[in-house]
Amino acid sequence: MTGSITLTERAAARIGHILAKEPGKQALRIAVNGGGCSGFQYEFQLAEAPAADDLVIERNGVKAVIDPVSQGFLEGAEIDFIDDLMGQSFRIRNPNATSSCGCGTSFSI
Repeated sequence: MTGSITLTERAAARIGHILAKEPGKQALRIAVNGGGCSGFQYEFQLAEAPAADDLVIERNGVKAVIDPVSQGFLEGAEIDFIDDLMGQSFRIRNPNATSSCGCGTSFSI
């Protein structure tokens, strides 16, 4: 992998805020799983530590980790955090997705 998956400043700040409230958690795990209304869906969980084969993305001292299978689906993506009238959520701008659902949590390739 080229490691071209990036975190925005807003995403890093939000991850840091969440991790500060969760003792023992060190990173946000981002995964791609089958399912959702468009074929694949993003999953976000807190992780105690990265696995040996995880890609670790670090910005401003906070980390996001991505497993090897998900890395292929996320290559070139930008992970952002949005706070707007529709609510707060992590959003992924994924150049590999050919379409996505209205809620932004699932996509197809």
